[in-house]
Amino acid sequence: MEPNDSTPQPTAGNPTPSDLAVTATRSQRLLLLVVRLLFLVLLVSISMLTIAGRASGPQEFQLQTFLGVLLASAAVGTIVIVLDAMTPNKRLSSVVGVYMGICFGLIAAVAVSFLIDTVANAMGGADGKTSVYLGVSKAVLALVICYLSVSVVLTTKDDFRIVLPYVEFARQVRGIRPMLVDTATLVDGRIDSLGQAGFIDAPILIPEFVLEELQSLSDSVDRQKRLRGRRGLDIVSKMQQNPFLDVAIDSTRPPGVGVDAMLVEMARDQDLRILTSDLNLRKVAEINGLTVLNMNDVARSLRHASIPGDTMELELVKIGEEPEQAVGYLPDGTMVVVQGGGSFLGEVVDVVVTNSLQTAAGRMIFARVGSADEPKNSKTATKHSMGTAATNQPKSTGPGPKAGGEPDSGRGRSPRRQNPRS
Repeated sequence: MEPNDSTPQPTAGNPTPSDLAVTATRSQRLLLLVVRLLFLVLLVSISMLTIAGRASGPQEFQLQTFLGVLLASAAVGTIVIVLDAMTPNKRLSSVVGVYMGICFGLIAAVAVSFLIDTVANAMGGADGKTSVYLGVSKAVLALVICYLSVSVVLTTKDDFRIVLPYVEFARQVRGIRPMLVDTATLVDGRIDSLGQAGFIDAPILIPEFVLEELQSLSDSVDRQKRLRGRRGLDIVSKMQQNPFLDVAIDSTRPPGVGVDAMLVEMARDQDLRILTSDLNLRKVAEINGLTVLNMNDVARSLRHASIPGDTMELELVKIGEEPEQAVGYLPDGTMVVVQGGGSFLGEVVDVVVTNSLQTAAGRMIFARVGSADEPKNSKTATKHSMGTAATNQPKSTGPGPKAGGEPDSGRGRSPRRQNPRS
């Protein structure tokens, strides 16, 4: 298959954004590998030096002790590295939650330990084996309390509050609030054009459940759904390669049934704006007090406002309702009715806007063939075409007056009124 000449081919001197992203990812993985190996070596070395430094002589630091400390420290380091590798997408709120849970657990463990010592001293002290059992009990209780504290904080971090001051584990957005895009916006594709033009300076968040919906659409049996899903995935790829856009994939999965419900919940929790072209999602988000940006509103505000006297070039594509009329369309789909354009069908002509009409179906523009300085001979015809296009009143089908002005037969009238003198 021959390459397309219109597609720019990357050269050796100019790496593409995808190549730069792959290089950055590879460098980050190499740096993480070095840090993990250094952590494991330092953990084993510090453990061995600490045990060896406390030994009073070589006879106390035997081979069994060396192997035990080596295996224990290596096992702990390996467990920590495996846990770190299994959670590549870490959230700062979760890390802070673990830290706060451990702090609360240690404080509670110290309080419980002090209470146990007080009770033991009141009962006659703790000597010999009793002190060993008390130490083990305090250590076990400390671990249990720390575990419960971390578990409670992690499961309730979204609603967790401290009385003074009122603090919750929520993402604090600084600067421009990010925009949360939905499936309809990605399938639409106009967001990529706006990004390439440099009009979007806010970070863009694409949730993983939105990508999953696009994936399910691209695997659908229906051809239309399959095309929509593939188009959305292509737009995501283009946005990631766009140097003017800051695109991030968010793995947050808030509670809710359906993509729209999860989008609303995610925007509410993280104080985000929703960028969509879905009217139903817009209504639901506005009911919940969220900021919604509609792509259709952006396109409508950028639409050219034609006023009487403006000139434009227009291609006439079909005949209008009257023989002397022709119809053309603007790039945004607005229909233009041209008076006197019936003889220019299939040609590109200069037209002058005479009026515009806003209907429930959209906007309609009326124009005439010619330039702005020509006399407006078709003013009356244009008004007639406007009235015909705007309203089509049905004609009366009932019986009209009789021809010739025949007198009324008097059916249904009183005989006295018909012959007042009789």
